[in-house]
Amino acid sequence: MVKTRMAPSPTGEYHIGHIRTVLYNYAFAKKNNGKFVIRIEDTDRERFVEGASDRILQVIKDYGFSWDEGPSFQSQRLEIYKKHALELIEKGNAYYCFCSEERLTKLREDQKAKGMPSTKYDKKCLLLSKDEVKSNLNEGLKYVIRLNVKPNEVIKWKDEVFGEIEINSNDLDDQVLLKSDGFPTYHLAVVVDDHLMEITHVIRGNDWIPSTPKHVLLYKYFGWELPVYIHLPNLKEAGENKKLSKRFGAVFATEFLEQGYLPEAVTNFLMFLGWNPGTEKEIYSMEEFINDFIVSKIHKTDLVVFDRDKLSWFNGYYIRNMPTIDLLKALREWSNKYSVDLGVEELGEKYVLKTLELVKERMKTLGEFIPLTSYFFRKPTVLADLLKKHAQGEEVKILESYTKLFESLKVWEKVELENKSHEILERSGFKPKQAFMTLRVAVSGTEATPPLFDTLEVLGKEEVLQRLKTALKLLER
Repeated sequence: MVKTRMAPSPTGEYHIGHIRTVLYNYAFAKKNNGKFVIRIEDTDRERFVEGASDRILQVIKDYGFSWDEGPSFQSQRLEIYKKHALELIEKGNAYYCFCSEERLTKLREDQKAKGMPSTKYDKKCLLLSKDEVKSNLNEGLKYVIRLNVKPNEVIKWKDEVFGEIEINSNDLDDQVLLKSDGFPTYHLAVVVDDHLMEITHVIRGNDWIPSTPKHVLLYKYFGWELPVYIHLPNLKEAGENKKLSKRFGAVFATEFLEQGYLPEAVTNFLMFLGWNPGTEKEIYSMEEFINDFIVSKIHKTDLVVFDRDKLSWFNGYYIRNMPTIDLLKALREWSNKYSVDLGVEELGEKYVLKTLELVKERMKTLGEFIPLTSYFFRKPTVLADLLKKHAQGEEVKILESYTKLFESLKVWEKVELENKSHEILERSGFKPKQAFMTLRVAVSGTEATPPLFDTLEVLGKEEVLQRLKTALKLLER
């Protein structure tokens, strides 16, 4: 059975790139009728952040993913890792190291001074006799367990994206496997867990390729079968040659949701960051993606562009194509979850739906609903200079003419409003932009609104007349 896994480390907030990796692991497992496993790799106690595990699990759920097994926690499996580290010692593939931090620091400094391209442990403790090791252990000396990398060994493996990869063992350090506090390092724990949990395919970012030969060695030393490795391109900013940066916007998965991006839109966008179906199709449901996802279509490149404008396009598409009642539900759920005051409840659902219907074509995120509709729910601040900007000195006459017209109307519908408003143009000689932009500013405080007569209809006769009269008073000052 195919089994994939995602193994987050609770050292901070979950990155949006991790959600892309969750997506690919999830889709591959489901496409192959397999299982998707969640494992929390919480062995880095120095960087451990309290509560991060819960937040990571929640944001994975918030993006619509579930798992078939887990979550398991590596911190609860310490005896398992120690048992396997000792097994490697018995086989001669690992050894106790009692070197002090002071000695290791001096060793690194000396190697750097000699111009060595990378620093490596010098295997000093590998030369200790069994009696010396036993004596040190009996004395309670602090130790770590290191991998015993044999010299001049060619380490090969096949990556499903990058093909055959090989490296000489002389380029590897005798990696620490078990730390002095009894916690495993990533390299030991990931191999032991992937084997015991029967993970068949390891799908992860290509920044893990340099670590893979260490894992290949461990599989060999344990006598276990290698999983299939699939390394994905990492994400970079548009126009940059580096990974995502907060300087350009959100980078954490939860930030995008807080800003009002829809989970299904973000995951649709992420589908194309490292994979392409080879067709023009861009809009994918999760079921469609699972059906079409194949490893051979994953991009063989180091970095792929995280185009924030394209993400906004995806999100706008999903917003525009949602039934308005569903969009309102999504807005309310978003505002409740992230404590955002929409300020709309006192005006009733029917009114809110009308405003939402008018602005949804312009919304790229849920968060844009508030600035796009503020004048529908509270009286706007109108600036005299803005009122005069398009009126060409006729602002008072324009507002008085339309106030008189609107007071006389018995039917308050956009077709009637538009027809009668154009009649005013014919009689008065006002130009359309001159008159209608002045009206727009008077009722909304802004030059950008949905179609004017739709806006007037939704605001209602009484409210429009109040705002026109307020604007006239402003001009009298």
